[in-house]
Amino acid sequence: MSTIHPFRSDFPILSRLVHNKPLVYLDNGATTQKPLCVIEKEKEYYSLINSNIHRGVHHLSQLATNEFEAVRETVANFLNAAKTEEIIFTKGTTDGINLVAACFGRTFLNEGDEVLISTMEHHSNIVPWQMVCEERKAVLKVIPMHASGELDMEAFDQLLTERTKIVSVVHVSNTLGTVNPIEYIIKKAHQKGVPVLLDAAQSVSHFTQDVQKLDVDFLVFSSHKLFGPTGVGVLYGKSEWLNKLPPYQGGGDMIKEVTFEKTTYNVLPHKFEAGTPNIAGVIGLGEAIKYVQQVGFSTIEKLENDLLHYATAELLKIDGLKIYGTAKEKVSVISFLLAGIHPFDVGTILDQLGIAVRTGHHCTQPLMNYYGIPGTVRASFSFYNNREDVDTLVAGVKKAQQMLS
Repeated sequence: MSTIHPFRSDFPILSRLVHNKPLVYLDNGATTQKPLCVIEKEKEYYSLINSNIHRGVHHLSQLATNEFEAVRETVANFLNAAKTEEIIFTKGTTDGINLVAACFGRTFLNEGDEVLISTMEHHSNIVPWQMVCEERKAVLKVIPMHASGELDMEAFDQLLTERTKIVSVVHVSNTLGTVNPIEYIIKKAHQKGVPVLLDAAQSVSHFTQDVQKLDVDFLVFSSHKLFGPTGVGVLYGKSEWLNKLPPYQGGGDMIKEVTFEKTTYNVLPHKFEAGTPNIAGVIGLGEAIKYVQQVGFSTIEKLENDLLHYATAELLKIDGLKIYGTAKEKVSVISFLLAGIHPFDVGTILDQLGIAVRTGHHCTQPLMNYYGIPGTVRASFSFYNNREDVDTLVAGVKKAQQMLS
């Protein structure tokens, strides 16, 4: 019998049909759905406020600027940043990592220096560092991991040397759901004077991020993983680090004065925000954060942990199903394979049943190479999912196995 879920009705898309079946959305690791309040907030901006920011004395420009900058305060409070100007708006996690890699590399990386990442990184936390290391003749080092999906911390201790200039690691693996021991990594890195960048794209929607408690130097995340609009992200950086870095891009708003002979750059945070930003998206992100805070991370964690444990138990009852990522600390992400069946085929059948999962390498090809597999089927749960979604998934996997075996 169906039970009433306290939050599903906040998300309009969850009531639609796909292939004449009720949508079961289990691709939250790729992007989360948006509550009605976020959708309405963006609509309100375009309907009543639409204007450029920081550049006008007229009423609408001032309204837009006030709304935009109020979100910066909201984000700073959400992350517990020490200063509002430590919040930089970006296009997303990828943009934030590229910003730090490019600016840090130009300033601090020299031939023979080392950058330390991990085996389970998303391509967006591999390729930018590869590019800057190639440019600066630096060396990219990789923390290995165990088959369980947990990082080899003894190897990390050995890899962290006087040549290490920055550590850039994912907080939560988008493929395995592993929650990495970030506190230990930051503490060890700081003992050697090495800054740490934290990719929080997959952790920001699951549990609280406290940058001061973590003492992390940089943190990045995307709005669309946090029930907000696409095309918007956040880079948090300690002001002492951001002030040391050169601007990432040139253009409007990041300058103080421009002449053909010399340009002087603006103060934080504007130094890193060239051009007209995604104003509506930022305002939508602010509304998404307010919504998440209203729901509460204690509630989110309770609901998602129940789904993780229930789904894990039910899926493991299927003969020939193997789960990749069995770390003791993990969020509500399950990657699996059915013996002898390609993940794309499973995903295609699940789609015909209205079940949205992700199939493939999940932008973690080195991780797939580690396991010697082409990819996985990934079911990633959010707090608006329920046990009925899990039951539908399990029935769908069984049907796919029956059809494809």
